[in-house]
Amino acid sequence: MTAATTATAISTSTDPRPTLEDLVDRLIDAVFGLDPAVPACTSPARAIHEARRLRQTGELDQALAVFAELDLTGATVGEVRWTTAEFLDLARRRFGGDDARLYRAGSGRAAVLTPFDDEETLEVRAVLGMRWRPGKLVSRRSLRGLRPLRKGGPG
Repeated sequence: MTAATTATAISTSTDPRPTLEDLVDRLIDAVFGLDPAVPACTSPARAIHEARRLRQTGELDQALAVFAELDLTGATVGEVRWTTAEFLDLARRRFGGDDARLYRAGSGRAAVLTPFDDEETLEVRAVLGMRWRPGKLVSRRSLRGLRPLRKGGPG
């Protein structure tokens, strides 16, 4: 077979070529030993990959929604830390300019809240590993350990 016939054979193939996104998903599955039959955002690695993809397209709210659906029970300590770091980075990008507060309810469980009508009522804007949903209203007094979302912000 000559180089010309090889090039012709390659270019006339009718098999659909996988997209870059498909190739990255396969790579993540192979590296982390994930089952491709499992829905895309049930593992921390897949969720982070999907959130990063959405962040790059400017869809920050959808990227944060990926973390809201993620269940970290059974995840390793490293996966929980990685997921939490990615969630916080994304939340700071989205709500860093607002007077956002961070509530941590334990390892791999966090919520980003912003003031609602008064100083005592907060609205949940993003969650990680909690049952709360964005839009829920909570009392500031019921939450211990609220901290500014921005690093170095006023307490």
